[in-house]
Amino acid sequence: MQDPEFERIGKRLIQEGLLSGNFGNMSVRSKDGFYITASGSFLDNPGELVYVSRTKGVGTGASSEYRVHQKIYEMTDGTAIVHAHPPFAVAASFGGDAIVPIDSEGKMFLPSIPIADGEPGTEALAESVGEKSGISPVVIARGHGTFACAQSLEKAYLLTAITEHAAKVLYYRRSF
Repeated sequence: MQDPEFERIGKRLIQEGLLSGNFGNMSVRSKDGFYITASGSFLDNPGELVYVSRTKGVGTGASSEYRVHQKIYEMTDGTAIVHAHPPFAVAASFGGDAIVPIDSEGKMFLPSIPIADGEPGTEALAESVGEKSGISPVVIARGHGTFACAQSLEKAYLLTAITEHAAKVLYYRRSF
């Protein structure tokens, strides 16, 4: 399966510096599982999506972060996930257990963004992000990137952008 929405959102993520190269992944929920970008795919040209079934397992070539997506879908009613590597948010993830935005949009939409621990692609990361996804639509994996869950890829992208903006404002505020 291919989906033009994946390519459109992937291009936005790259244009805005929220990820680079073939980092990151995206998924959308389906009736009995979800479709996710393939391991190593470029999000601005993701190609064929890989199906992950709740009952039949993982399709060949799925992103190594499929476990995190699976856990988020188990813990929320979200229908789309964007995993990006926004540099300011990643840097801010080393500062504690949560990022508390001070800008108006951040405070309005993401009053506290929790930080999860675990190595990329592991069950430990999936558990940590999944647990925290019940309290915030965006969770930052420490030193790794954001996982934003929403009702569409576009809304998950917007939450990713809000997270990065909040992290930038915090960074710039500390310089004055």
